[in-house]
Amino acid sequence: MSAMTSPRDRRVSARIGAIAESATLKVDAKAKALKAEGRPVIGFGAGEPDFPTPDYVVEAAVEAARDPKNHRYTPAGGLPELKQAIVDKTLRDSGLEITPAQVLVTNGGKQAIYAAFATMLDPGDEVIVPAPYWTTYPESIQLAGGVAVEVVADETQDYKVTVEQLEAARTERTKVLLFVSPSNPTGAVYTADEIRAIGEWVEEHQLWVLTDEIYEHLLYDGVSTGSLPVLCPALQDHCVIVNGVAKTYAMTGWRVGWLVGPTDLVKAATNLQSHATSNVSNVAQRAAIAALTGDLTAVEEMKAAFDRRRQTIVAMLNEIEGVYCPTPEGAFYAYPSVKGLLGKEYDGTVIDTSADLAGYILDNAEVAVVPGEAFGTPGYLRLSYALGDDDLVEGVARLQKLFS
Repeated sequence: MSAMTSPRDRRVSARIGAIAESATLKVDAKAKALKAEGRPVIGFGAGEPDFPTPDYVVEAAVEAARDPKNHRYTPAGGLPELKQAIVDKTLRDSGLEITPAQVLVTNGGKQAIYAAFATMLDPGDEVIVPAPYWTTYPESIQLAGGVAVEVVADETQDYKVTVEQLEAARTERTKVLLFVSPSNPTGAVYTADEIRAIGEWVEEHQLWVLTDEIYEHLLYDGVSTGSLPVLCPALQDHCVIVNGVAKTYAMTGWRVGWLVGPTDLVKAATNLQSHATSNVSNVAQRAAIAALTGDLTAVEEMKAAFDRRRQTIVAMLNEIEGVYCPTPEGAFYAYPSVKGLLGKEYDGTVIDTSADLAGYILDNAEVAVVPGEAFGTPGYLRLSYALGDDDLVEGVARLQKLFS
């Protein structure tokens, strides 16, 4: 007879036990740990600008820290002044008119994504997730009780899904389409016409959309695009926008994001946040106000550097036999196919997967990259080019030498 299982033997709930660690943060943490040991590791793992937060934003935070009013609880959904700044910024950058009641300020974009899915989904509801996808999306959907339905677009499609693919994935349980442009991890950007076509399909089938616009300012080569609810006004009452200051203003550690949506959904998400975390740090919120109400000079300077690095990394990666890297039009990631490197013997061992290849690269070239398995598409690597020019060149040169 088997022994009875006590409640304390079930140490971790099945719900949380099924959630995987963030692959990108795991790679970044390992790279930093190796650096701390004195190894000359170059990390392409984290999507984190190497620039400091602009001085005027930091000064706003210093002033806020000295003001006792910021030492107290504030509204769970965000400071009224920050909500208004988000309203004004959304009109300025996207052409979308919203009200403060449509805004929830969150602890970074990740909380906004989870709050949106937790508010929209009931158990078993399906979310169509174009792949390659950012690692957090499927986990947030699963935590919210939903089911992620992947639709893969490879490099032959410039990593962009078609309406026909979306329709093939739609079922009677489909409730939400996740739409991301510019994309993490591929840097793909949908044109305005492509967005309209997808929006019309969403409206035809009465679905919801969650659109992540956190890379909206990082566009290159004069690409023409737009915000989905602006290009498809009929969707505005069934669309949630996720955004934040992390990527645009080099504020990843400040943890300020937001979601924009219909007032009833935002009110429900705010209720959730009131029990989960209460308000975002007031000092960080004051810094975000300074970022959003300031001009975009610092943003343009960072973008120029990213553009230079983008061209360098694509050219150098494509010099490696067995690697093909499309030119990304947005964000700060390269997503090369490394299928031509797989199935070969390296130092006496045949490497068949991009996950194993990433491990081999770290061990033998001291370069940290994230394998495509983390993004739902084995056979690829993601390299962030949000790092210094010298490190970027040295890192890819190591790959060229390793596979020469």
